[in-house]
This record gives sequence, C-alpha cells and structure tokens, in this order.
Amino acid sequence: MEAALGSVPILAAMGIRLVEVVPGRAVAELPPEPNVNHFGVTYAGSLFSVAEMLGGVLCLATFDLEGELAGFVPLVKESTIRFRRPALGVVRAEASLSDDDVARVREDALSTGKGEFVLEATLTDARGEVVASTVGTYQLRRLG
Repeated sequence: MEAALGSVPILAAMGIRLVEVVPGRAVAELPPEPNVNHFGVTYAGSLFSVAEMLGGVLCLATFDLEGELAGFVPLVKESTIRFRRPALGVVRAEASLSDDDVARVREDALSTGKGEFVLEATLTDARGEVVASTVGTYQLRRLG
C-alpha cells in the first residue's frame, strides 16, 4: 500500500503515512511538516488531500483489482469537506466501507462496469479533536 502513496508524488511529499489498511477500512496520518500554513496550523488543502486519498487506498485494499476487477480504477466523483477547527500536530484520517457496500460495489462493477459508493472520513488532531469531516462519492470504474 505504501507504493500506492508513492504513485502520487504529492502525497509522498506531504509525508502521509498509512497506519491501517484492511479490506473496508483505511487510516492515514498527516504530519505537521510540511503541511503547516502561514499561521501555524495544518493547511486546509493538506487536510482535504489526506481524506480524499482514503477512497483510493480503500479500493486497493478491498477489491481484487489485479484479478476479477482487473482494468478497474478508483475515481472520486465528488467530495465535500467541513472544517470544524484548526488542526494542530499529527492529523489522523479514517474511513470505512460496510461489508454490504463492498458486496454491492463489487456486484455493480462486474455487471455494469462501474460501482459507486459514498465514503465518509473523519479527521482528528493530536488532541483527539475532530478537525474536519468529508463526504465523497467514489466510483470503481473500468477504464478503456
């Protein structure tokens, strides 16, 4: 999974670290540096990036993209973020997909060439405070 981060150079440059990646669940951490803005809190764009990339990581860990779903890629169709408070220190981003949703996405992808799902992510700072939340619509889609 770390190779997946390396395939998107900006994510590696941000220092994002995958903490837990299992089928249906992804957790990552975002370090303060180099993600601090001009007044010393985590930059909003970095918060968005660590949350958004969870959808792709979750797909790689959950679906057989080298076997039965070869040729499919995870895409984000839409994503919104709600900033709740300034983030200090390491930020942890978490998202999960239910077993029922996993089964539905797989079935839809195999039968129609695309499977869509909504993923909610929660971002907490070093104090355990929720600093942001996202809702994204993702699609597992056959390209080509």
